[in-house]
Amino acid sequence: MTTTRFAPSPTGYIHVGNLRAALFNYLIARKAGGTFILRLDDTDKERSKQEYVDGIMRDLDWLGLAWDRVERQSDRLERYGEAAAGLRAKGRFYECFETPTELDLKRKKQRNMGKPPVYDRASLSLSEPEREKMRAEGREGYWRFQLDLERIEWADGIMGHISIDAASVSDPVLIRADGQVLYTFASSVDDVDMGVTHIVRGADHVTNTATQIQIMQALGGTPPAFAHHSLLTGAQGEGLSKRLGALSLRDLRAQGVEPEALLSLMARLGSSQPVELRASLDEIADGFDLAQFGSAPTKFDVADLFPLTQKHNQSLPFDAVRDRIAALGVPDALAGRFWEVVSKNITVIDDLAGWWALCRDGAEPVVAPEDRAFVAEAMALLPPPPYTQSTWAEWTESVKKATGRKGKALFMPLRRALTGQQHGPEMADLMPLLQKVRAFGSD
Repeated sequence: MTTTRFAPSPTGYIHVGNLRAALFNYLIARKAGGTFILRLDDTDKERSKQEYVDGIMRDLDWLGLAWDRVERQSDRLERYGEAAAGLRAKGRFYECFETPTELDLKRKKQRNMGKPPVYDRASLSLSEPEREKMRAEGREGYWRFQLDLERIEWADGIMGHISIDAASVSDPVLIRADGQVLYTFASSVDDVDMGVTHIVRGADHVTNTATQIQIMQALGGTPPAFAHHSLLTGAQGEGLSKRLGALSLRDLRAQGVEPEALLSLMARLGSSQPVELRASLDEIADGFDLAQFGSAPTKFDVADLFPLTQKHNQSLPFDAVRDRIAALGVPDALAGRFWEVVSKNITVIDDLAGWWALCRDGAEPVVAPEDRAFVAEAMALLPPPPYTQSTWAEWTESVKKATGRKGKALFMPLRRALTGQQHGPEMADLMPLLQKVRAFGSD
């Protein structure tokens, strides 16, 4: 059975950068009728917080990315201990004692000699008495995985054939001196134990993948099929790393971005397929194909989400927004007509509030200096509400006769005087919704 996972660390909120991994893994599982696991990589006790767990689940639920089960690495610490013991028994785990300063000096020396800054495996040659002496000196041991120095190769679902020389990579630290099990090890154990068959993640994990393939094999498991999606950049090609906090899903939701818009963009961005609004995850899944994606950095512009959001919102039936409109205080008798008239003039649903405020309270007139006398004369000819569908035509005809103005010079100043805006719904349709019109004088 196809099994995928999304494995966020609950040390922050989901942002657009890691949403792609969640979405791609979800779509692979759903297309195959498989299992999608939400796995919380929460071995970092200090930084992992329940509020982030709740936020991650809220974001996935908002998007409709339903998980089949939840796993927490913090519940599996005993299992990691067993796996570590097994690797020690196989001679693949070894204890190290270098301090961060010592490691940094080694790397600098290697760079100065034109060599790659790879750990020199000095700790492998330590005898047990030497290790005991270091512990007695107060040094805390941490554990590395001993890589087989051979080429690590796999057929990547997006990047194609990948080949990495293990000799060019440091033996990864898997357990810190304080006992914390690190991502590289915990994830490898989990992926083997949970039968994960496919993993899609960012291109920045390629080296991790190489080491994890050997770890999984040492654990007696079969590595899954890997694919590494391109990394996102800003609209001008700049890095997104410093802006990701402002691109969290909860912030986009607060800005009024709709799930369908976000999913439609993310499911096609960086692929050869055009970005088109899709109404559901089923529609998105139908056209999803990893082979359509490229490995080059992919430009992301948050502004692209709003035309898609606008298209989605403007297509909604009244029943989908009935409660939101009622919450604004729109009378039931006007609600359906209000949506029909203003729906084509919103981008986000929150825009409805501004249109209802205009209808309920009237707008502050916007009048050019050269139109002040004209507008004052026109407003004197406008009867008080309530208005009908014919009010606009009747009023503008009377103003035309009184002032001689016609065409754009007649209609645009009157629209701005009544709505405070240059554009909007047809005035004949909007007039019956106006509960109040603000007075205007020529002085």
